[in-house]
Amino acid sequence: QVQLVESGGGLVQAGGSLRLSCAASGRTFSSYVMGWFRQAPGKERAFVSAISGGGGRTSYADSVKGRFTISRDNAKNTVFLQMNSLKPEDTAVYYCAARQGTFVAVESRSYDYWGQGTQVTVSS
Repeated sequence: QVQLVESGGGLVQAGGSLRLSCAASGRTFSSYVMGWFRQAPGKERAFVSAISGGGGRTSYADSVKGRFTISRDNAKNTVFLQMNSLKPEDTAVYYCAARQGTFVAVESRSYDYWGQGTQVTVSS
């Protein structure tokens, strides 16, 4: 069982930056692929980014490539999402997710554990 707690959301102006963190419980954090998803009002949950257990492989949605960077610190059981050049369309609740294995999945159904989410609001 893995428990995930996100933090770092907030209100920011367009063009600004935020850094999301997701702290995980457990002693086998490095065996989990970690992902970030987001859900805007009235929309389905969408893939943002994911990273392999060792951090060597990453994946990004086209809409965030070049602006967002995912990373992890396995010694601290934490995954990060650095978000730069934020746009109003990035406004959403951002969720951290975990899945065992090595496949860096982009589908939400592939993830077994989810955090409670953190709100990111980008004003124009």
